[in-house]
Amino acid sequence: MKTFFAAAVMLFAVPFAVGQSSSTCGPAPSGSIQVSLASGYRMQVVATGLSKPRGILLDNAGNLLVVEQGRGVISAHTLNEDNAGCITVTSTEDVTSALDLNHGIELSSDGKTLYASSSDQVFSWQYSQSSRTVSNRTILVNNMAGTDHTTRTLLLSKKAPGLLVVTRGSTSNIDFAAASLSSGHSQIKAFNLTNQTGTPYNFDTAGLRLGWGLRNDVGIAEHPVSGGLYSVENSADQITRMGVDVHQDNPAEEMNFLGYLNGTKYAPQGGNFGYPWCFSAWGVQDLPDNSNLTVGSQFAIDASADSNNENRTDAYCAEQLPARLVFQAHMAPLDIKFNNSGTEAWITFHGSWDRDMPTGYKLSVVAFHKDGEPVDDLQSTTAARDIFANADNSKCPDDCFRPVGMAIDDRGRIFVSSDASGEVYLVSKVSEGNATPSTTSGSPSPTSSSSAAVFNKPSFLLPVAVLLSVSILNALMI
Repeated sequence: MKTFFAAAVMLFAVPFAVGQSSSTCGPAPSGSIQVSLASGYRMQVVATGLSKPRGILLDNAGNLLVVEQGRGVISAHTLNEDNAGCITVTSTEDVTSALDLNHGIELSSDGKTLYASSSDQVFSWQYSQSSRTVSNRTILVNNMAGTDHTTRTLLLSKKAPGLLVVTRGSTSNIDFAAASLSSGHSQIKAFNLTNQTGTPYNFDTAGLRLGWGLRNDVGIAEHPVSGGLYSVENSADQITRMGVDVHQDNPAEEMNFLGYLNGTKYAPQGGNFGYPWCFSAWGVQDLPDNSNLTVGSQFAIDASADSNNENRTDAYCAEQLPARLVFQAHMAPLDIKFNNSGTEAWITFHGSWDRDMPTGYKLSVVAFHKDGEPVDDLQSTTAARDIFANADNSKCPDDCFRPVGMAIDDRGRIFVSSDASGEVYLVSKVSEGNATPSTTSGSPSPTSSSSAAVFNKPSFLLPVAVLLSVSILNALMI
């Protein structure tokens, strides 16, 4: 395991930008947060003082809409951009009343219908972007109440207008009920809004099933060219295999392919991805009886009280739908968004408690072919290139940037929320084609700058590959 991660970092890590810019664009990150950026990128803090901001979007007038989970509302923030590209909030007001809204948010293409979700229901409203107000609330989907994983991400298909995709996670770490299709747990479905009768859809029994056995796929996106649907999954904690604790670097987080809504045929659509019985391998060396396993292979775990003292075999797991890509365990991906050309999939990794060396807490990008397929294959350990991260993950989760939701504007700039710090950041390229981001999927973020402003003119470059290799080897020594 030690040589695996050191080799991965030494082969693929490239420098991050380091140094404090003279720019004073926007406020400093809250508390003592220090961030690092890939060379060729800049960032600024756009909004502060929010109450656990989660899902975000830009309406057609450029207002920033934010689900504030801590208050259960959507707030609207009018933005102003000066000639230097600095963006500030000029006014803020609540759009909705408190409905325990906790994550999901969407907007119709004409900008006139707003959607959001609580743990149990999906709502819609008529929305005015000029006044930033809503009216005529309607319940579209219900019967999704549960514990543990309570976010219900929303996606309106652009390739199949009128279809609303809703994700629903498990109700516990190992949710035995998710093994039953009728439970509705750990499933992703699409609902037709064009022929709804006025009665809310029951999530368990209605809708087009896009996949099940998906533990907690919080992020979901539609490829802008192919129309393919991709989700990112938060996998299990504290797992054992054959009596051995393997949880430090297993199971892998996943990117899953769910097929299409545009009529393109995909035979496995709606199939089983294996949860609660099967998980994807990351640290293969740590898994007992691993001779038939590689990175990304599905494997079985031990039976437990949570699984009704049942389990399955590796042979069974090999027959379930595999992930399309995998990432370091416990990075907790929460959102995925494609750029306009479909050549980049941006992913927020929220970070997790379930690892001795904190990992995640960063914004990364995955390269895609224009036809809608990732460039890397399932066995890759370097698919995600780190762009925006914390300078020191040892301060996480208490005093660091924890990215959640994203919104990408028509210039390719990325707004990203941080729920732990109550902020929204803006990340953008200094100039197109000028970035040289890191390629360290699954490695702790490189130590970089102490700057609290925009990193648009780095003063020098740190040889991250060497330093990370040494630090990781030292950390893994017993």
